[in-house]
Amino acid sequence: MDTFAIGDQDFLLNDEPFRVLSGAIHYFRVHPDLWADRIHKARLMGLNTIETYVPWNEHAPVPGSFHTDDGLDLGRFLDLVAAEGMRAIVRPGPYICAEWDNGGLPAWLFSDPTVGVRSSEPGYLAAVSSYLEAVLAVVVPRQITHGGPVILLQIENEYGAFGKDKEYLQHLVDLSKRSGVDVPLFTCDQPFGTMIEDGSLPELHKTGTFGSRAEERLAFLRERQPTGPLMCAEFWNGWFDNWGTHHHTTGAAASAAELDALLTAGASVNIYMFHGGTNFGFTNGANDKGIYEPTITSYDYDAPLSEDGHPTAKYFAFRDVIAKHFPVPEEVPSERVPLPTSVVTVSESVHLLSAAVAASQVPGPIPPVEVTGRYRGFSLYQTSLETGGILSFSEVRDRAQFFLDGFPLGTLSRELGERTIAVPAGGRLQILLEDQGRVNYGQRIGESKGLMGPALLNGVEVLDWEIGSVDLDSLAAFREAATGLPVGGTTAGVAGPSVSFATFEADGPGDRFLRLDGWTKGNAFINGFNLGRYWSRGPQRTLYVPGPLIREGANELAILELHGSATREASFAVGPDLGPDEK
Repeated sequence: MDTFAIGDQDFLLNDEPFRVLSGAIHYFRVHPDLWADRIHKARLMGLNTIETYVPWNEHAPVPGSFHTDDGLDLGRFLDLVAAEGMRAIVRPGPYICAEWDNGGLPAWLFSDPTVGVRSSEPGYLAAVSSYLEAVLAVVVPRQITHGGPVILLQIENEYGAFGKDKEYLQHLVDLSKRSGVDVPLFTCDQPFGTMIEDGSLPELHKTGTFGSRAEERLAFLRERQPTGPLMCAEFWNGWFDNWGTHHHTTGAAASAAELDALLTAGASVNIYMFHGGTNFGFTNGANDKGIYEPTITSYDYDAPLSEDGHPTAKYFAFRDVIAKHFPVPEEVPSERVPLPTSVVTVSESVHLLSAAVAASQVPGPIPPVEVTGRYRGFSLYQTSLETGGILSFSEVRDRAQFFLDGFPLGTLSRELGERTIAVPAGGRLQILLEDQGRVNYGQRIGESKGLMGPALLNGVEVLDWEIGSVDLDSLAAFREAATGLPVGGTTAGVAGPSVSFATFEADGPGDRFLRLDGWTKGNAFINGFNLGRYWSRGPQRTLYVPGPLIREGANELAILELHGSATREASFAVGPDLGPDEK
Protein backbone atom coordinates (compact mmCIF):
# COMPACT_ATOMS: atom_id res chain seq x y z
CA MET A 1 0.00 0.00 0.00
CA ASP A 2 1.32 3.42 -0.97
CA THR A 3 1.46 6.17 1.64
CA PHE A 4 1.63 9.96 1.61
CA ALA A 5 2.50 11.96 4.71
CA ILE A 6 3.74 15.29 6.09
CA GLY A 7 7.40 15.08 7.12
CA ASP A 8 9.53 17.49 9.12
CA GLN A 9 10.59 19.33 5.96
CA ASP A 10 9.08 17.42 3.03
CA PHE A 11 6.03 15.64 1.75
CA LEU A 12 6.76 11.91 1.99
CA LEU A 13 5.63 9.51 -0.72
CA ASN A 14 6.26 5.99 0.60
CA ASP A 15 8.60 7.59 3.18
CA GLU A 16 10.69 9.29 0.48
CA PRO A 17 10.78 13.10 -0.06
CA PHE A 18 8.33 14.16 -2.76
CA ARG A 19 7.89 17.62 -4.28
CA VAL A 20 4.34 18.37 -5.38
CA LEU A 21 4.38 19.99 -8.84
CA SER A 22 0.68 20.53 -9.41
CA GLY A 23 -1.50 22.32 -11.90
CA ALA A 24 -5.14 23.32 -11.48
CA ILE A 25 -7.71 21.96 -13.95
CA HIS A 26 -11.38 22.36 -13.04
CA TYR A 27 -13.13 19.37 -14.59
CA PHE A 28 -16.42 21.29 -14.50
CA ARG A 29 -14.98 23.99 -16.79
CA VAL A 30 -13.75 21.54 -19.44
CA HIS A 31 -15.74 19.29 -21.77
CA PRO A 32 -15.35 15.76 -20.38
CA ASP A 33 -14.16 14.39 -23.73
CA LEU A 34 -11.17 16.75 -23.41
CA TRP A 35 -10.14 15.91 -19.83
CA ALA A 36 -7.52 13.33 -20.84
CA ASP A 37 -5.93 15.76 -23.32
CA ARG A 38 -5.57 18.54 -20.74
CA ILE A 39 -4.18 16.16 -18.09
CA HIS A 40 -1.65 14.74 -20.54
CA LYS A 41 -0.41 18.20 -21.46
CA ALA A 42 0.07 18.99 -17.77
CA ARG A 43 2.43 16.02 -17.48
CA LEU A 44 4.29 17.15 -20.61
CA MET A 45 5.00 20.50 -18.93
CA GLY A 46 6.70 18.60 -16.12
CA LEU A 47 3.89 18.47 -13.55
CA ASN A 48 3.25 15.38 -11.44
CA THR A 49 -0.10 16.31 -9.85
CA ILE A 50 -3.51 17.70 -10.88
CA GLU A 51 -5.57 19.83 -8.50
CA THR A 52 -9.29 20.51 -8.77
CA TYR A 53 -12.05 22.20 -6.84
CA VAL A 54 -15.47 20.53 -6.48
CA PRO A 55 -18.50 22.85 -7.05
CA TRP A 56 -21.29 22.01 -4.61
CA ASN A 57 -23.93 24.00 -6.52
CA GLU A 58 -23.18 22.22 -9.78
CA HIS A 59 -23.39 18.74 -8.29
CA ALA A 60 -26.48 19.61 -6.23
CA PRO A 61 -28.63 22.07 -8.21
CA VAL A 62 -31.63 21.28 -5.98
CA PRO A 63 -31.81 20.01 -2.40
CA GLY A 64 -31.26 16.28 -1.94
CA SER A 65 -29.49 15.77 -5.27
CA PHE A 66 -25.89 14.91 -6.11
CA HIS A 67 -25.17 14.57 -9.83
CA THR A 68 -22.06 12.81 -11.08
CA ASP A 69 -22.93 12.30 -14.73
CA ASP A 70 -21.20 13.61 -17.87
CA GLY A 71 -19.10 16.68 -17.06
CA LEU A 72 -19.62 16.19 -13.31
CA ASP A 73 -18.07 12.71 -13.16
CA LEU A 74 -15.37 13.54 -10.62
CA GLY A 75 -14.52 9.86 -10.23
CA ARG A 76 -13.78 9.48 -13.93
CA PHE A 77 -11.68 12.65 -13.89
CA LEU A 78 -9.58 11.33 -11.01
CA ASP A 79 -9.25 7.96 -12.77
CA LEU A 80 -7.88 9.76 -15.85
CA VAL A 81 -5.34 11.55 -13.64
CA ALA A 82 -4.24 8.15 -12.32
CA ALA A 83 -4.11 6.69 -15.84
CA GLU A 84 -1.66 9.46 -16.79
CA GLY A 85 0.57 8.37 -13.88
CA MET A 86 -0.11 11.57 -11.93
CA ARG A 87 -1.27 12.39 -8.40
CA ALA A 88 -4.34 14.43 -7.45
CA ILE A 89 -5.32 17.11 -4.93
CA VAL A 90 -9.03 17.56 -4.22
CA ARG A 91 -10.44 20.80 -2.82
CA PRO A 92 -14.14 20.21 -2.09
CA GLY A 93 -14.79 23.46 -0.23
CA PRO A 94 -17.69 23.57 0.56
CA TYR A 95 -16.81 27.13 -0.49
CA ILE A 96 -14.44 27.31 -3.48
CA CYS A 97 -14.46 30.97 -4.65
CA ALA A 98 -12.94 30.21 -8.11
CA GLU A 99 -14.80 33.10 -9.76
CA TRP A 100 -17.64 30.56 -9.83
CA ASP A 101 -21.31 31.32 -9.24
CA ASN A 102 -21.85 31.92 -5.48
CA GLY A 103 -18.38 30.54 -4.76
CA GLY A 104 -19.82 27.06 -5.27
CA LEU A 105 -22.42 27.36 -2.52
CA PRO A 106 -25.91 26.36 -3.75
CA ALA A 107 -28.39 29.22 -3.89
CA TRP A 108 -31.19 27.00 -2.56
CA LEU A 109 -29.30 26.69 0.71
CA PHE A 110 -30.04 30.32 1.57
CA SER A 111 -33.76 30.28 0.81
CA ASP A 112 -34.01 29.77 4.57
CA PRO A 113 -32.77 33.10 6.02
CA THR A 114 -31.71 31.42 9.28
CA VAL A 115 -29.03 29.34 7.52
CA GLY A 116 -25.52 30.61 8.19
CA VAL A 117 -22.76 31.03 5.66
CA ARG A 118 -19.43 29.27 6.23
CA SER A 119 -20.09 28.88 9.94
CA SER A 120 -21.05 26.37 12.61
CA GLU A 121 -24.73 27.32 12.33
CA PRO A 122 -26.59 23.96 12.57
CA GLY A 123 -28.65 24.27 9.38
CA TYR A 124 -25.57 25.05 7.34
CA LEU A 125 -23.56 22.24 8.94
CA ALA A 126 -26.32 19.72 8.20
CA ALA A 127 -26.34 20.64 4.51
CA VAL A 128 -22.53 20.69 4.34
CA SER A 129 -22.34 17.25 5.93
CA SER A 130 -24.70 15.74 3.35
CA TYR A 131 -22.68 17.30 0.52
CA LEU A 132 -19.25 16.30 1.80
CA GLU A 133 -20.35 12.74 2.50
CA ALA A 134 -21.41 12.46 -1.16
CA VAL A 135 -18.12 13.93 -2.41
CA LEU A 136 -15.99 11.78 -0.15
CA ALA A 137 -17.82 8.65 -1.28
CA VAL A 138 -16.16 9.36 -4.63
CA VAL A 139 -12.80 10.54 -3.30
CA VAL A 140 -12.02 8.11 -0.45
CA PRO A 141 -11.76 4.98 -2.66
CA ARG A 142 -9.38 6.96 -4.90
CA GLN A 143 -6.90 7.94 -2.20
CA ILE A 144 -3.29 6.83 -2.66
CA THR A 145 -3.76 4.52 0.33
CA HIS A 146 -6.44 2.69 -1.72
CA GLY A 147 -4.38 2.52 -4.90
CA GLY A 148 -5.72 5.79 -6.30
CA PRO A 149 -4.15 9.17 -7.15
CA VAL A 150 -5.43 11.44 -4.32
CA ILE A 151 -2.64 12.59 -1.97
CA LEU A 152 -4.12 15.69 -0.31
CA LEU A 153 -7.57 17.00 0.66
CA GLN A 154 -8.26 20.63 1.48
CA ILE A 155 -10.44 21.83 4.35
CA GLU A 156 -12.57 24.89 3.38
CA ASN A 157 -10.81 27.49 1.20
CA GLU A 158 -9.01 30.71 2.16
CA TYR A 159 -11.25 30.76 5.20
CA GLY A 160 -9.03 33.22 7.06
CA ALA A 161 -10.16 35.95 4.66
CA PHE A 162 -13.78 35.37 5.74
CA GLY A 163 -13.94 34.18 9.35
CA LYS A 164 -12.33 32.22 12.15
CA ASP A 165 -15.02 29.83 13.36
CA LYS A 166 -12.87 26.98 14.69
CA GLU A 167 -15.90 24.84 15.52
CA TYR A 168 -16.87 24.95 11.84
CA LEU A 169 -13.40 23.93 10.69
CA GLN A 170 -13.27 21.13 13.26
CA HIS A 171 -16.60 19.83 11.99
CA LEU A 172 -15.17 19.57 8.47
CA VAL A 173 -12.08 17.77 9.76
CA ASP A 174 -14.05 15.31 11.88
CA LEU A 175 -16.50 14.54 9.08
CA SER A 176 -13.64 13.95 6.61
CA LYS A 177 -11.92 11.51 8.94
CA ARG A 178 -15.17 9.69 9.78
CA SER A 179 -15.77 9.30 6.06
CA GLY A 180 -12.45 7.54 5.63
CA VAL A 181 -10.02 10.26 4.59
CA ASP A 182 -6.53 9.17 5.64
CA VAL A 183 -4.38 11.34 3.36
CA PRO A 184 -3.14 14.63 4.87
CA LEU A 185 -5.60 17.48 5.30
CA PHE A 186 -4.49 21.03 4.58
CA THR A 187 -5.71 24.60 4.45
CA CYS A 188 -4.68 27.47 2.21
CA ASP A 189 -4.75 31.18 3.00
CA GLN A 190 -3.11 34.37 1.89
CA PRO A 191 0.13 35.13 3.79
CA PHE A 192 -1.12 38.40 5.27
CA GLY A 193 -2.09 39.46 8.78
CA THR A 194 -3.72 36.67 10.76
CA MET A 195 -5.38 34.89 7.81
CA ILE A 196 -3.23 31.75 8.05
CA GLU A 197 -3.97 31.32 11.76
CA ASP A 198 -7.65 32.27 11.45
CA GLY A 199 -8.29 29.92 8.54
CA SER A 200 -6.75 26.76 9.97
CA LEU A 201 -6.38 24.49 12.98
CA PRO A 202 -3.19 23.34 14.74
CA GLU A 203 -3.46 19.82 13.32
CA LEU A 204 -3.85 20.98 9.70
CA HIS A 205 -0.98 21.63 7.32
CA LYS A 206 -0.96 25.27 6.27
CA THR A 207 -0.17 26.49 2.76
CA GLY A 208 -0.12 29.93 1.14
CA THR A 209 -1.73 31.54 -1.90
CA PHE A 210 0.15 34.23 -3.83
CA GLY A 211 1.56 35.12 -7.24
CA SER A 212 4.58 37.28 -6.50
CA ARG A 213 7.38 37.95 -3.98
CA ALA A 214 7.67 34.20 -3.47
CA GLU A 215 10.62 34.24 -1.06
CA GLU A 216 8.95 36.81 1.21
CA ARG A 217 5.62 34.91 1.21
CA LEU A 218 7.33 31.61 2.00
CA ALA A 219 9.25 33.23 4.86
CA PHE A 220 5.95 34.54 6.28
CA LEU A 221 4.49 31.02 6.04
CA ARG A 222 7.55 29.45 7.70
CA GLU A 223 7.31 31.85 10.64
CA ARG A 224 3.81 30.55 11.32
CA GLN A 225 4.61 26.90 10.66
CA PRO A 226 8.18 26.05 11.69
CA THR A 227 8.12 22.50 10.33
CA GLY A 228 6.62 20.67 7.39
CA PRO A 229 6.91 21.24 3.64
CA LEU A 230 6.47 24.74 2.26
CA MET A 231 3.78 24.97 -0.40
CA CYS A 232 2.11 27.63 -2.50
CA ALA A 233 -1.32 26.05 -2.97
CA GLU A 234 -2.34 28.71 -5.50
CA PHE A 235 0.48 30.18 -7.53
CA TRP A 236 -1.42 32.93 -9.35
CA ASN A 237 0.19 33.05 -12.78
CA GLY A 238 -2.61 35.00 -14.43
CA TRP A 239 -5.97 36.55 -13.61
CA PHE A 240 -9.64 36.59 -14.57
CA ASP A 241 -11.58 39.23 -16.48
CA ASN A 242 -14.77 41.20 -15.82
CA TRP A 243 -17.10 42.61 -18.44
CA GLY A 244 -16.12 46.11 -19.52
CA THR A 245 -12.43 45.83 -18.60
CA HIS A 246 -9.30 44.77 -20.49
CA HIS A 247 -8.00 41.21 -20.82
CA HIS A 248 -5.62 40.59 -17.92
CA THR A 249 -2.25 39.06 -18.75
CA THR A 250 0.94 38.37 -16.83
CA GLY A 251 4.28 38.28 -18.60
CA ALA A 252 5.61 34.76 -19.19
CA ALA A 253 9.14 35.72 -18.15
CA ALA A 254 8.03 37.38 -14.90
CA SER A 255 5.77 34.46 -13.94
CA ALA A 256 8.50 31.96 -14.78
CA ALA A 257 10.98 33.85 -12.59
CA GLU A 258 8.59 33.62 -9.63
CA LEU A 259 8.08 29.91 -10.27
CA ASP A 260 11.85 29.46 -10.35
CA ALA A 261 12.15 31.26 -7.00
CA LEU A 262 9.54 28.92 -5.50
CA LEU A 263 11.26 25.79 -6.71
CA THR A 264 14.72 27.06 -5.76
CA ALA A 265 13.42 27.61 -2.22
CA GLY A 266 12.46 23.94 -2.09
CA ALA A 267 8.72 24.62 -2.04
CA SER A 268 5.93 22.59 -3.58
CA VAL A 269 3.52 24.39 -5.86
CA ASN A 270 0.06 24.26 -7.38
CA ILE A 271 -0.13 26.44 -10.49
CA TYR A 272 -3.46 28.29 -10.49
CA MET A 273 -4.50 27.94 -13.21
CA PHE A 274 -2.62 25.45 -15.39
CA HIS A 275 -5.67 25.33 -17.66
CA GLY A 276 -8.58 27.65 -16.92
CA GLY A 277 -11.37 26.48 -19.20
CA THR A 278 -14.74 28.17 -19.60
CA ASN A 279 -17.67 29.46 -17.54
CA PHE A 280 -20.25 27.71 -19.70
CA GLY A 281 -23.92 28.58 -19.35
CA PHE A 282 -24.67 30.77 -16.34
CA THR A 283 -21.87 29.51 -14.09
CA ASN A 284 -19.70 32.63 -13.85
CA GLY A 285 -19.34 34.40 -10.53
CA ALA A 286 -18.96 38.08 -9.73
CA ASN A 287 -17.20 40.44 -7.36
CA ASP A 288 -18.84 43.22 -5.37
CA LYS A 289 -16.57 45.47 -3.36
CA GLY A 290 -18.88 48.45 -3.71
CA ILE A 291 -19.33 47.97 -7.46
CA TYR A 292 -20.85 44.81 -8.90
CA GLU A 293 -18.48 43.23 -11.47
CA PRO A 294 -19.62 40.01 -13.18
CA THR A 295 -16.94 37.67 -14.54
CA ILE A 296 -16.82 36.97 -18.27
CA THR A 297 -17.48 33.61 -19.93
CA SER A 298 -13.86 32.78 -20.71
CA TYR A 299 -11.76 31.54 -17.80
CA ASP A 300 -8.61 31.43 -19.91
CA TYR A 301 -6.82 33.12 -16.97
CA ASP A 302 -3.76 33.74 -19.17
CA ALA A 303 -2.80 30.22 -18.06
CA PRO A 304 0.04 28.12 -19.53
CA LEU A 305 -2.53 26.01 -21.41
CA SER A 306 -5.04 28.21 -23.21
CA GLU A 307 -8.83 28.00 -22.93
CA ASP A 308 -8.93 25.71 -25.97
CA GLY A 309 -6.08 23.53 -24.70
CA HIS A 310 -2.99 24.77 -26.53
CA PRO A 311 0.43 25.64 -25.07
CA THR A 312 1.31 29.30 -24.73
CA ALA A 313 4.60 31.14 -24.30
CA LYS A 314 4.01 30.79 -20.56
CA TYR A 315 3.70 27.00 -20.95
CA PHE A 316 7.14 26.73 -22.51
CA ALA A 317 8.67 29.23 -20.06
CA PHE A 318 7.34 27.19 -17.12
CA ARG A 319 8.51 23.96 -18.72
CA ASP A 320 12.02 25.36 -19.03
CA VAL A 321 12.01 26.38 -15.35
CA ILE A 322 10.76 22.98 -14.20
CA ALA A 323 13.43 21.31 -16.35
CA LYS A 324 16.11 23.14 -14.34
CA HIS A 325 14.96 21.33 -11.21
CA PHE A 326 13.31 18.07 -12.34
CA PRO A 327 13.19 15.78 -15.39
CA VAL A 328 10.50 16.65 -17.94
CA PRO A 329 9.18 14.46 -20.80
CA GLU A 330 10.71 14.93 -24.23
CA GLU A 331 7.32 15.16 -25.92
CA VAL A 332 5.84 18.64 -26.33
CA PRO A 333 2.25 19.45 -27.35
CA SER A 334 1.59 21.00 -30.72
CA GLU A 335 0.65 24.65 -30.96
CA ARG A 336 -2.67 25.93 -32.30
CA VAL A 337 -3.28 25.73 -36.05
CA PRO A 338 -5.54 28.51 -37.40
CA LEU A 339 -9.05 27.25 -38.09
CA PRO A 340 -11.00 27.86 -41.30
CA THR A 341 -13.47 30.72 -41.10
CA SER A 342 -17.13 30.55 -42.05
CA VAL A 343 -20.29 32.59 -41.75
CA VAL A 344 -23.66 31.42 -40.45
CA THR A 345 -26.93 33.27 -41.04
CA VAL A 346 -29.91 32.96 -38.71
CA SER A 347 -33.13 32.35 -40.57
CA GLU A 348 -35.77 31.86 -37.86
CA SER A 349 -36.56 33.67 -34.65
CA VAL A 350 -39.08 33.85 -31.82
CA HIS A 351 -39.73 36.78 -29.49
CA LEU A 352 -38.69 35.72 -26.00
CA LEU A 353 -41.62 37.34 -24.20
CA SER A 354 -44.15 35.61 -26.44
CA ALA A 355 -42.71 32.17 -25.67
CA ALA A 356 -44.29 30.22 -22.86
CA VAL A 357 -42.90 31.03 -19.42
CA ALA A 358 -44.62 29.16 -16.62
CA ALA A 359 -45.54 31.88 -14.12
CA SER A 360 -47.06 31.78 -10.66
CA GLN A 361 -48.90 34.48 -8.76
CA VAL A 362 -47.05 35.40 -5.58
CA PRO A 363 -49.22 37.32 -3.12
CA GLY A 364 -47.74 40.19 -1.19
CA PRO A 365 -44.47 42.06 -1.81
CA ILE A 366 -42.33 41.44 -4.88
CA PRO A 367 -40.34 38.21 -4.32
CA PRO A 368 -36.76 37.23 -5.16
CA VAL A 369 -36.32 34.88 -8.11
CA GLU A 370 -35.53 31.96 -5.80
CA VAL A 371 -39.28 31.42 -5.30
CA THR A 372 -39.37 29.89 -8.80
CA GLY A 373 -37.10 27.02 -7.70
CA ARG A 374 -34.58 27.92 -10.40
CA TYR A 375 -31.42 29.71 -9.42
CA ARG A 376 -29.64 30.88 -12.59
CA GLY A 377 -30.31 32.68 -15.83
CA PHE A 378 -33.42 34.69 -16.64
CA SER A 379 -36.69 35.31 -14.82
CA LEU A 380 -39.81 37.18 -15.87
CA TYR A 381 -41.80 39.45 -13.53
CA GLN A 382 -45.27 40.55 -14.65
CA THR A 383 -48.06 42.75 -13.33
CA SER A 384 -50.80 45.03 -14.67
CA LEU A 385 -50.58 48.76 -14.01
CA GLU A 386 -53.54 51.11 -14.01
CA THR A 387 -51.48 54.24 -13.48
CA GLY A 388 -48.06 55.39 -14.60
CA GLY A 389 -45.26 57.17 -12.83
CA ILE A 390 -41.92 56.38 -11.23
CA LEU A 391 -41.30 52.74 -10.34
CA SER A 392 -38.49 52.08 -7.89
CA PHE A 393 -36.82 49.16 -6.09
CA SER A 394 -34.39 48.97 -3.20
CA GLU A 395 -31.89 47.16 -5.46
CA VAL A 396 -31.76 45.41 -8.84
CA ARG A 397 -29.88 42.11 -8.90
CA ASP A 398 -28.61 42.22 -11.51
CA ARG A 399 -30.03 43.59 -14.77
CA ALA A 400 -33.66 44.25 -15.62
CA GLN A 401 -35.29 45.10 -18.98
CA PHE A 402 -38.73 46.72 -18.77
CA PHE A 403 -41.56 46.31 -21.31
CA LEU A 404 -45.09 47.68 -21.33
CA ASP A 405 -47.41 45.71 -23.61
CA GLY A 406 -44.25 44.48 -25.35
CA PHE A 407 -42.81 47.97 -25.90
CA PRO A 408 -39.32 48.44 -24.38
CA LEU A 409 -39.12 51.11 -21.67
CA GLY A 410 -35.49 50.80 -20.60
CA THR A 411 -32.99 48.86 -18.53
CA LEU A 412 -31.87 49.07 -14.90
CA SER A 413 -28.39 47.84 -14.01
CA ARG A 414 -27.01 46.87 -10.63
CA GLU A 415 -23.53 47.63 -11.89
CA LEU A 416 -24.57 51.27 -12.42
CA GLY A 417 -26.57 51.48 -9.20
CA GLU A 418 -29.85 52.15 -11.06
CA ARG A 419 -33.09 51.65 -9.13
CA THR A 420 -35.84 53.77 -10.74
CA ILE A 421 -37.62 53.90 -14.10
CA ALA A 422 -40.53 55.88 -15.56
CA VAL A 423 -43.49 53.77 -16.70
CA PRO A 424 -46.50 55.01 -18.72
CA ALA A 425 -50.06 54.63 -17.49
CA GLY A 426 -51.95 51.41 -18.03
CA GLY A 427 -50.93 48.12 -19.61
CA ARG A 428 -49.11 44.89 -18.93
CA LEU A 429 -45.68 45.40 -17.38
CA GLN A 430 -43.10 42.69 -18.04
CA ILE A 431 -39.62 42.76 -16.53
CA LEU A 432 -36.97 40.40 -17.87
CA LEU A 433 -34.46 39.91 -15.07
CA GLU A 434 -30.95 38.57 -15.70
CA ASP A 435 -28.93 37.00 -12.91
CA GLN A 436 -25.47 37.95 -14.18
CA GLY A 437 -23.63 35.74 -11.69
CA ARG A 438 -23.71 35.42 -7.92
CA VAL A 439 -20.97 37.07 -5.88
CA ASN A 440 -18.21 34.53 -5.17
CA TYR A 441 -16.05 36.38 -2.63
CA GLY A 442 -16.71 38.36 0.53
CA GLN A 443 -19.74 39.05 2.67
CA ARG A 444 -22.33 39.11 -0.15
CA ILE A 445 -22.09 35.38 -0.80
CA GLY A 446 -25.51 33.77 -0.51
CA GLU A 447 -27.58 36.85 -1.28
CA SER A 448 -30.88 36.62 -3.17
CA LYS A 449 -31.36 37.62 -6.80
CA GLY A 450 -34.15 39.54 -8.48
CA LEU A 451 -35.94 42.82 -7.92
CA MET A 452 -35.43 43.64 -4.26
CA GLY A 453 -38.50 45.17 -2.66
CA PRO A 454 -40.33 47.15 -1.85
CA ALA A 455 -41.47 47.85 -5.41
CA LEU A 456 -42.89 51.37 -5.21
CA LEU A 457 -44.97 53.13 -7.88
CA ASN A 458 -45.12 56.81 -6.97
CA GLY A 459 -44.31 55.78 -3.42
CA VAL A 460 -47.09 53.18 -3.15
CA GLU A 461 -46.08 49.52 -2.91
CA VAL A 462 -47.02 47.30 -5.87
CA LEU A 463 -48.11 43.88 -4.59
CA ASP A 464 -49.12 40.49 -6.02
CA TRP A 465 -46.64 39.83 -8.83
CA GLU A 466 -46.48 36.98 -11.29
CA ILE A 467 -43.02 35.48 -11.61
CA GLY A 468 -41.60 32.65 -13.68
CA SER A 469 -38.23 31.44 -14.88
CA VAL A 470 -37.10 31.22 -18.49
CA ASP A 471 -36.26 27.56 -19.00
CA LEU A 472 -33.27 27.28 -21.31
CA ASP A 473 -32.33 23.70 -20.41
CA SER A 474 -34.07 22.73 -23.63
CA LEU A 475 -34.67 25.02 -26.59
CA ALA A 476 -37.43 22.81 -28.00
CA ALA A 477 -40.27 25.20 -27.12
CA PHE A 478 -38.45 28.14 -28.71
CA ARG A 479 -37.52 26.11 -31.78
CA GLU A 480 -41.11 25.00 -32.25
CA ALA A 481 -42.44 28.56 -31.95
CA ALA A 482 -39.78 30.16 -34.21
CA THR A 483 -40.87 31.54 -37.58
CA GLY A 484 -38.96 32.74 -40.61
CA LEU A 485 -37.45 36.21 -40.34
CA PRO A 486 -39.02 38.88 -42.54
CA VAL A 487 -37.47 39.44 -45.93
CA GLY A 488 -34.31 41.52 -45.75
CA GLY A 489 -30.56 41.36 -46.19
CA THR A 490 -28.13 39.98 -43.65
CA THR A 491 -27.78 43.50 -42.21
CA ALA A 492 -31.51 43.67 -41.46
CA GLY A 493 -30.79 42.50 -37.94
CA VAL A 494 -32.87 40.72 -35.34
CA ALA A 495 -35.08 42.36 -32.71
CA GLY A 496 -34.67 41.44 -29.08
CA PRO A 497 -35.30 39.88 -26.72
CA SER A 498 -35.49 36.84 -28.94
CA VAL A 499 -34.06 33.42 -29.71
CA SER A 500 -32.84 32.95 -33.29
CA PHE A 501 -31.76 29.78 -35.06
CA ALA A 502 -29.33 28.88 -37.83
CA THR A 503 -28.07 25.61 -39.29
CA PHE A 504 -24.51 24.93 -40.44
CA GLU A 505 -22.69 21.91 -41.80
CA ALA A 506 -19.52 20.34 -40.40
CA ASP A 507 -17.29 17.41 -41.39
CA GLY A 508 -17.21 16.24 -37.78
CA PRO A 509 -16.03 17.25 -34.31
CA GLY A 510 -13.58 20.11 -34.05
CA ASP A 511 -13.01 23.29 -32.06
CA ARG A 512 -14.63 26.53 -33.18
CA PHE A 513 -14.55 30.15 -32.00
CA LEU A 514 -17.91 31.86 -32.36
CA ARG A 515 -17.77 35.57 -33.13
CA LEU A 516 -20.89 37.71 -32.71
CA ASP A 517 -19.92 41.11 -34.10
CA GLY A 518 -23.03 43.24 -34.50
CA TRP A 519 -24.93 41.41 -31.75
CA THR A 520 -25.41 43.13 -28.38
CA LYS A 521 -25.85 40.84 -25.39
CA GLY A 522 -27.11 37.39 -24.58
CA ASN A 523 -26.18 33.71 -24.71
CA ALA A 524 -25.26 31.40 -27.58
CA PHE A 525 -25.97 27.68 -27.92
CA ILE A 526 -24.49 24.95 -30.13
CA ASN A 527 -26.73 21.91 -30.54
CA GLY A 528 -28.54 22.96 -27.37
CA PHE A 529 -25.37 23.39 -25.25
CA ASN A 530 -25.15 26.79 -23.57
CA LEU A 531 -21.72 28.19 -24.51
CA GLY A 532 -22.11 31.11 -22.11
CA ARG A 533 -22.71 34.84 -22.25
CA TYR A 534 -21.58 37.30 -24.91
CA TRP A 535 -21.64 41.09 -24.58
CA SER A 536 -20.55 43.73 -27.05
CA ARG A 537 -18.83 45.73 -24.30
CA GLY A 538 -16.09 43.07 -24.20
CA PRO A 539 -13.34 42.38 -23.50
CA GLN A 540 -13.87 38.94 -25.04
CA ARG A 541 -15.02 38.85 -28.66
CA THR A 542 -15.26 35.10 -29.22
CA LEU A 543 -16.92 32.20 -27.44
CA TYR A 544 -15.03 28.91 -27.31
CA VAL A 545 -16.91 25.99 -28.89
CA PRO A 546 -15.41 22.68 -27.67
CA GLY A 547 -14.86 20.30 -30.57
CA PRO A 548 -16.94 17.42 -29.16
CA LEU A 549 -20.08 19.58 -29.39
CA ILE A 550 -19.84 19.60 -33.19
CA ARG A 551 -21.25 16.63 -35.09
CA GLU A 552 -20.87 15.47 -38.66
CA GLY A 553 -23.54 16.92 -40.91
CA ALA A 554 -26.08 19.51 -39.77
CA ASN A 555 -25.52 21.50 -36.57
CA GLU A 556 -27.64 24.13 -34.88
CA LEU A 557 -26.61 27.57 -33.65
CA ALA A 558 -29.10 29.38 -31.39
CA ILE A 559 -28.62 32.96 -30.22
CA LEU A 560 -30.55 34.48 -27.33
CA GLU A 561 -30.24 38.20 -28.02
CA LEU A 562 -31.56 40.56 -25.34
CA HIS A 563 -31.60 43.88 -27.18
CA GLY A 564 -31.21 43.51 -30.92
CA SER A 565 -28.56 42.97 -33.55
CA ALA A 566 -27.31 44.92 -36.54
CA THR A 567 -26.88 41.71 -38.51
CA ARG A 568 -28.29 38.25 -39.02
CA GLU A 569 -24.81 36.77 -39.38
CA ALA A 570 -22.46 35.12 -36.94
CA SER A 571 -19.04 33.80 -37.83
CA PHE A 572 -16.54 31.16 -36.82
CA ALA A 573 -13.12 32.80 -36.40
CA VAL A 574 -9.57 31.52 -36.96
CA GLY A 575 -8.79 31.64 -33.23
CA PRO A 576 -9.75 33.17 -29.90
CA ASP A 577 -10.11 36.91 -29.31
CA LEU A 578 -10.23 37.67 -25.61
CA GLY A 579 -9.85 41.42 -26.08
CA PRO A 580 -7.07 43.97 -25.73
CA ASP A 581 -4.47 43.46 -23.00
CA GLU A 582 -3.71 46.05 -20.35
CA LYS A 583 -1.04 48.43 -21.58
